[in-house]
Amino acid sequence: MGSRHFEWIYDHVGHFGRFQRVLYFICAFQNISCGIHYLASVFMGVTPRHVCRPPGNVSLVVFHNHSNWSLEDTGALLSSGQKDYVMVQLQNGEIWELSRCSRNKRENTSSLDYEYTGSKKEFPCVDGYIYDQNTWKSTAVTQWNLVCDRKWLAMLIQPLFMFGVLLGSVTFGYFSDRLGRRVVLWATSSGMFLFGIAAAFAVDYYTFMAARFFLAMVASGYLVVGFVYVMEFIGMKSRTWASVHLHSFFAVGTLLVALTGYLVRTWWLYQMVLSTVTVPFVLCCWVLPETPFWLLSEGRYEEAQKIVDIMAKWNRTSSCKLSEFLSLDLQGPVGNSPTEVQKHSLSHLFYNWNIATRTLTVWLIWFTGSLGFYSFSLNSVNLGGNEYLNLFLLGVVEIPAYTFVCIAMDKVGRRTVLAYSLFCSALTCGVVMVIPHKHYILGVVAAMVGKFAIGAAFGLIYLYTAELYPTIVRSLAVGSGSMVCRLASILAPFSVDLSSVWIFIPQLFVGTMAFLSGVLTLKLPETLGKQLATTWEEAAKLESENESNSSKLLPTTNNSGLEKTAAITPRDSGLG
Repeated sequence: MGSRHFEWIYDHVGHFGRFQRVLYFICAFQNISCGIHYLASVFMGVTPRHVCRPPGNVSLVVFHNHSNWSLEDTGALLSSGQKDYVMVQLQNGEIWELSRCSRNKRENTSSLDYEYTGSKKEFPCVDGYIYDQNTWKSTAVTQWNLVCDRKWLAMLIQPLFMFGVLLGSVTFGYFSDRLGRRVVLWATSSGMFLFGIAAAFAVDYYTFMAARFFLAMVASGYLVVGFVYVMEFIGMKSRTWASVHLHSFFAVGTLLVALTGYLVRTWWLYQMVLSTVTVPFVLCCWVLPETPFWLLSEGRYEEAQKIVDIMAKWNRTSSCKLSEFLSLDLQGPVGNSPTEVQKHSLSHLFYNWNIATRTLTVWLIWFTGSLGFYSFSLNSVNLGGNEYLNLFLLGVVEIPAYTFVCIAMDKVGRRTVLAYSLFCSALTCGVVMVIPHKHYILGVVAAMVGKFAIGAAFGLIYLYTAELYPTIVRSLAVGSGSMVCRLASILAPFSVDLSSVWIFIPQLFVGTMAFLSGVLTLKLPETLGKQLATTWEEAAKLESENESNSSKLLPTTNNSGLEKTAAITPRDSGLG
């Protein structure tokens, strides 16, 4: 069914009337829960400062020139240097030097000096660790001692989650096409609540990781199918703003993570509180109807007609007969029967040298957008100052970023806004790297500017990609870009973990990728004011037309470039 014929229905019942607004905000509310679970590990996976637990009861604690500290308090005093240790004397007279990942027993028990040059034996931390609890009472790391030789297990918490995101988008997109949008929305929303609670009550690390993996799958599945669901109810006139601002609700989830992390400092209780945000949607999602266009694709015409009648009643407009819509669609745009749709593979995105270059550039931008988005968010705890306020502010700036995209892309063009955003992100990454750590407020402000810029780029690339390719491979292009961005989301936590080697490694990676992406973006054709390409020949003409008509481009409305939404299947959506 042609997307231009879909608009015939919206022209009768309303493009974004009261019925669509209610459905939109119900489904968008659930995006908040998805944003929560995507970034919950920012605090849940924190590794506090720690020392080895001594093999007995302690009678004296010495740290440098101080001997009146309790052992629980000295963990917060350890610097990043590996030579720092805490000296303790046990009740049996033994003297031990406790460091992060080992402990040494002194042979000479008569000297209580902190500096000791005598002989000593090194032992592993078989009795566990003592963690600094000034910030967090417990985290997933402290729960299962994911430090030292088990540190790599902590590093897998977020990457494995993102791998689940990748599989979930493919899996539930397929089920949505086969079983319907509504069934998948019910299943994924219930799964988000159940697996979220299961993660909080996990008895061991592996159960915790399994619950988080399935949580990622259902959260990703909801984002993908929820996007398609609301877009199939909204007409072209409102589709740009509606689709872009779904990201804004995802950003609200970031704000709730920061607020909950500030108020709740025990990881399992923190996870439970965050999981309850999805309860309102689970309780009311049963009232959501199936989309009439999926029903039509399944031949369930009477059910589809009922939904259209309800839409018209809520919007206080006159309904339309779907039999007329079906007759119009069968006639085709020029009165001919529709031709068989040819299937295309990934190799078609490398149709010729110019298209191949375009594809690689677009993939790089998708990768950079996702890498920057998650690197800025996950690295908020390393900026200095209040880590909860840092994450909150980095979430706040996303909302105006999406508004900026909606306005600017129809004023100055997609390519200009995208290149500007990438260059701005690269510049702010460089600024963060030269700001002294003691001036952390300036660092946070610079990070906010960078997050604004990368958020704008990430919000725009979805639409821009769809406009750069012809109809026959448009969904394939968007879907492949979505997969590339999820690969970046898997790698982003490793980049942030490398900040323990050098604190500015995340900014170096993101800044370099953003600058390179910005340069290559300038070589892409502008799509503002252009009709959507339907053939390879039309797509190839974009470069030449852009050069000859760059000074003659006229502003376009939000309608331009959005016919592609009806052609994007759930498996291709890259939201979140």
